[in-house]
Amino acid sequence: MGAVDKDVDSLASKSDESEKIRNSAKTVIETCMQLRGHENLLIITDPNTAEIGQALYEAGSQVSDRVLMVMMPSTHRHGQEPPAPVADLMRRQHVVIAATRYSLTHTRARLISSKDGARIATMPGVTRSMFIEGGMTTDFDTLQSNIASMARILRKHRNVIISNQEGESLEMAIAGRWNLEDNGICNRPGQVTNLPAGKIFAEIKPESVSGVIKINGTWDSISVSEPISIVIDEGNIVDIQASNEGVLNDQIMEFIDERMDSIKIIEFGFGMNPKARISGSALEDEKVLGSCYIVLQQPATRRTHEVRATGIITNSTVSLGDYNLIENGQFRE
Repeated sequence: MGAVDKDVDSLASKSDESEKIRNSAKTVIETCMQLRGHENLLIITDPNTAEIGQALYEAGSQVSDRVLMVMMPSTHRHGQEPPAPVADLMRRQHVVIAATRYSLTHTRARLISSKDGARIATMPGVTRSMFIEGGMTTDFDTLQSNIASMARILRKHRNVIISNQEGESLEMAIAGRWNLEDNGICNRPGQVTNLPAGKIFAEIKPESVSGVIKINGTWDSISVSEPISIVIDEGNIVDIQASNEGVLNDQIMEFIDERMDSIKIIEFGFGMNPKARISGSALEDEKVLGSCYIVLQQPATRRTHEVRATGIITNSTVSLGDYNLIENGQFRE
């Protein structure tokens, strides 16, 4: 192949990607957020996600002439508050899309904006490949229907058992109701979603958790080559066994931070998005059909912020009473 042919192929590839980015942005604006012509839309981005923010801005501008994009400095962790001017802007919108490196979902700014009626989509850690492939390419209307159809099964069950092929298992009980809102359709005032979407989850009664679980997918967006084994007794973390894998080991040790007995499992969920992939980002990993996840919380102290870590589990069996929701990583239709 000559140099000219390679250049032509390269240009065609770039053009194809640009078209995919535009199509995904249009899906977010028109299908997921269902932006209307009279509504204010705020796009929040940072230097890591500027390209996606620009695509969302352009797609939004095709629907409404009341679109604003703001680029803020990247925060340093999930849940860190945005700058005050950004938080103030969020409160004044009908629709907010936060395509940023770190999540704004668990911030006061997001909570206040939701209470004031903004419908909000957060896309923490979104990348170009994640935006145009995998979970973002699903049929969100079908996803919404499939998630809603789970209500008749889930309302009967409050106890969960996650087991693996080695015979180990973890038991827990949910607190409150199953959340079936993460379907990618965000069209009601005050509603919040992640994109890509597609999971069902519930808060967990921490004291109800006992047993052994092996995280074998990702730990807080870092791929796991050897399972991380966690032993829990009546909500208390007794032991965490992890391999000595450089950054992963450092991150786990930092999370434990000599206060292992204060860590609790606070959330359980499972994926419902058939197009989602294990990509090394919790944003998409949580949504993979046939996978499940747990969220561990290290509570705040006078000197430290609250820290959360998400562990993705694949190839497991998830039982709700006598009903197997997932069997060896295969979702039961």
